[in-house]
This record gives sequence, C-alpha cells and structure tokens, in this order.
Amino acid sequence: MTKAGDSSTIVNVRATSGVAFSNPGRDVQRVGTANFLGQDVSKIHGPVWAVLGNLGDSQCYLGVNQKVEAVQAAMSRRIANDNRDNRLIAPTFTIGVSDGQLNGTPEMRFSLIGRELVNDAASTHLAANQVEGIIAVVACDKPPVGTVAALLEHNVPGVILSDGSIKPGHNPRTGERIDLVTAFQFATNPDEEARAEVTLNACPGQGSCGGMFTYNTMQTFIGVLGLEPLHMIAPPSDDPRRLEIFPDELVDCLVAMTNKGIRPRDIVTPASLRNALIVAMAMGGSTNVMLHSVEIARAAGIDLWTQVLSQDEFNALSHDLPVIVNMRPFGEYSMIDVDAAGGIPTVVHELMRAGYLDASTVTCTGETLAEQIERLAPPLPDHEVIFSVEKPFKETGGLRLLRGNLAPDGGAILKLAGVESGIVDGIFTGHARVFNGEPSLIKALDERPDDFQDNDMVVIRYEGPRGAPGMPEMLDPTSKITSLCRKRGITIALMTDARFSGGSVGLVIGHVAPEALLGGPIALVEDGDTITVDINLDRLDCAELKDRKILSRRSVAWEKRVKANGGLHPDAVDVTHRVLQRMRNTALPALRGGGMSAS
Repeated sequence: MTKAGDSSTIVNVRATSGVAFSNPGRDVQRVGTANFLGQDVSKIHGPVWAVLGNLGDSQCYLGVNQKVEAVQAAMSRRIANDNRDNRLIAPTFTIGVSDGQLNGTPEMRFSLIGRELVNDAASTHLAANQVEGIIAVVACDKPPVGTVAALLEHNVPGVILSDGSIKPGHNPRTGERIDLVTAFQFATNPDEEARAEVTLNACPGQGSCGGMFTYNTMQTFIGVLGLEPLHMIAPPSDDPRRLEIFPDELVDCLVAMTNKGIRPRDIVTPASLRNALIVAMAMGGSTNVMLHSVEIARAAGIDLWTQVLSQDEFNALSHDLPVIVNMRPFGEYSMIDVDAAGGIPTVVHELMRAGYLDASTVTCTGETLAEQIERLAPPLPDHEVIFSVEKPFKETGGLRLLRGNLAPDGGAILKLAGVESGIVDGIFTGHARVFNGEPSLIKALDERPDDFQDNDMVVIRYEGPRGAPGMPEMLDPTSKITSLCRKRGITIALMTDARFSGGSVGLVIGHVAPEALLGGPIALVEDGDTITVDINLDRLDCAELKDRKILSRRSVAWEKRVKANGGLHPDAVDVTHRVLQRMRNTALPALRGGGMSAS
C-alpha cells in the first residue's frame, strides 16, 4: 500500500490497477481519500461499500457513532481478509430530531418532515457516490423510515442495524419503572418534588424510546420485512453485542446479499409488508406504522392499499388477531424484557406457528423467514412478557381503521390496545369540544382541567400534514388527558387530523382526513355535536353532519372565511420557514404516507 503523502501515488495506482484515469478529478480525489484513510489505493475503482448513521440532538442518538465505527471496522477487516476489490468511503450521517424533546412544542412539526429530509439526504449520498453496498445504523422514530426508503429507491444490497432502545428508569422513592411516557403523564402532578423524581430518572441512558412506541414498532417492522436480522432488534443500545458481535454478522449479511444478488426490493414485497404489519398489530404497535408502511411500500414500488391489503382486510385481521405482548404503553414491560424473553424471533415464531405469517419471504441474511427462525431457535412464549396466540395478552389486534362521514375515505386510526375506557358494547358516543390547534387545547388542559367532562370528544384540527404543517404528534395533550381521566375515573376521547406518539393511550383517533385545512368534515364539527365511534362496524360519524342542510350551511360558512382570508383558513397557522412551506404545498394525505410529494 502506498504510504500517506507519497507523491508517486497516482503512478502506483495506474500501475497496480491497470485502469487509466477516465475522470482525473474524481480519480485523484479517490486516491487522496484512500491514501489518507490508509486503504489500498489500487482498489479505488472497486465497488463502494458505505456505512450511514442517523444523528440528532438527544440521547436517542448517543450510541450511533460507536456502532458506525464498529461496522466500518468490520467492513474493512472483511475486505482485507477476503481480498475483495471493494473500497470503503468515510461514514456519512443524516439529520435526526427527537420526538420526545419536541412533543408539545411548535418544533414538533419538523418530526415527520425529518423522515422526508433523511430520505433526500441518504438518496443523494447513495446515488452520488455510486454506493453498491450499505449498512445503516438508525435511531429514533422517523430517520429509520427515511433511511429504509432511500435504500429501497437506490436498491443495492443493504442492511439495517437499529441502534437499540433505552433501558427504563426507576423512581428512586418507589422503585417502580418509569420512562418518557411516564414523565409526560406526570406533568400535571401538582407535587413538584414527585415531578422532579420522574423527570430526573425517567431516561437514564442512551438509546431510543424503550416501550412499544414508534421506534420499536418500526424497528420490529423493518426486521420482519427482512432488512434487519431479527435477533438484533430488541437488545438495548448499550448491549455489548451491538459493538462486539453484530457488526461482523451484518457484514456477513451484506456479503450474502451481494453474492446471491439479493436486493432490498427482492426483500420488501407485498408478502413481507403484510407480515410486518401483522407483527406490528400483534405487538400493539404505534399508529405511526400506518404512515410509514405506506411510505416504505411506495419506495419499493408497491401500493400498500391495493397490492398488500385493503382497509377492510386490515380491519378483518384486527378483529381476529390478538395482542401477544405485555408492553408499555398499554402493558408493563419494555423491549429489554422482550429481549430477555426471546426477542422478536419468539414473537415471529409464535405468529408463524399460528399460521398468520408467510414464512417463505426472503431476508437480508440470505435465508427465508422460516430458515432464519429455525437457525435462531427462539424459546416459547413465557406468558409474562410474550404470550401465545391461544392465551394472548389482549384478545384483539392493536390497530383499527375507521370510516364514516368524518372520514369518508377511511384511514382514521384507533389503537385499540391503548383504549382504557369509554367503549361499551363496541360503541362510544360523546359530545365535541373543538380546538383549532394543539396549543389552545394544552392551555385549556393546564388552566381549566375541570371544564372537561365524562364522554367529551376533544377535536384538535388544523394540525394535519398541510395544516400544521407537518402533522405533529399529540403526546403532550393525550398524556394530560390520560392523567385527568385516571384521576377522575372518566373518559375523554380525542380525534384529530394530526397523529400520535406510540406512547399515547386512551380512546384517541388520528389521521382523520380530509384534513381541516383542505375543508374536510372535521373542519365542520362544532361544539356539542354528537360523535360516535363504533368498533363493531369500524365507523366514525358526526350525527349533525348527516343532515344535508346543516352540512351545506357549515361548508358555505367555512369557504367564506377561507376566501376572506386570501385562501387560507384564519385558524390555520401561517408559515414562513422554507421547509414548512414546502410541506404545506406538497404534503400527501395520511393514507398516502403524509410526506412530501415528489412532484
């Protein structure tokens, strides 16, 4: 190998590689980079392998750098040991935001947008550098989805490594386990010392949210899709395996995919997408999976609703499929407990045994899903953390899609696994309490909590993909409502054109569309209207809007206000930020992923 600083570098490359310089600028820079990094400069025209990481300003991302370095080192060893022609380029990082930090603030609008920008950045990096193999270390909620979308669009051999979740904290006074969602739910506690105990101890280390919130929902989804080895999903971020064992195993996967000609679009198919949705439902996963699964399918060239399953088929599964894990936020345990009980392989094996999954789908290990499970040989459910299908933790699936005169195209989503009260014989009937934006609801909950009554249906609108813009999560208000309901023994439901954190619980319905900014029915609801949620028929309806005269009168009044305000409803926040403007102008509806349109 040429020594760093050797002026004969270019001559040596020409002599050893036998390749004339077709592009002097590019080739000289490749030589310079390889020389600086101590790599074999004769391989500058070899296929490129790369490592990519998600980074952001929170503890969700604190473990990423170490994993990226460990994977890069494992790649380098493998190239040297196998005498491969591959060359490595320096690791690259994409942006990331922290949903936990941003919930309840105006900056939460950037969360879903972050998924789109990670997709853009990763796609640019992979295409511009002609990357032919990649391992990506992902963290938090939205960056993993943007990374997977870019991987599918580029469609070269690639593997995902989840950075891992955070371990739960412990209340120093009571000894009980606590986490980020505990802190949100504790925010209304009048005891300042008790609030401080939770705040200081809820998030004690590195890693992403540890319950079956959006991060673990999507990491499980990505693993069941086949893009991440199943045994790598559940261990916590600081587990030594993530630095000492997994990097070499990931390179094994990359080599297997390369040698067998397996590409991400060979892995992400209608069958594997269906598998991943089934596992997410059986684990009571986050409602965000219904945005991200659509986006991942799109990147693979698949229409989720026509090629994977329809809304009716989704709901039929939900009526039949049980929840087989006892996990936060609707249960007791965290992902580290799932890992100790056998991990995601045990969950997948149980659902496969019960006939819910297609075991023939291809995975990044080069094996089918069945072959990967057989090799891992997971233990049987322990019926404390992981349950069997025959004796489940909850009888019906975690998610349900609702249709009705408030959601004429369907897609309004309810996480049944998180419902704590209010549904009697499959029906909830409440009276609307309308708030035009999240801030006004948070103010009312903080200043006038006693104004809220049993069977209220809180409506938060103008917070959709274009309305906010950015479709923020409603973890702050849902947590305040949950605390209020538990304290007073009442039910306060909520529906919104925004979305929810995987940590939200209660009778909460998101993704109501068309959204208010576009004049959807949710924009026409008024205080006191009767709202019915019927999970027997999977419907969401407003009684007053069934009257055509009332519907017409409210529609005309709404359009008049829009026209008088220059085309934007006055209750929608105006935006000047470049990225927020882009989201407002191009955002797709929730049923199409809620992200930015390419056109």
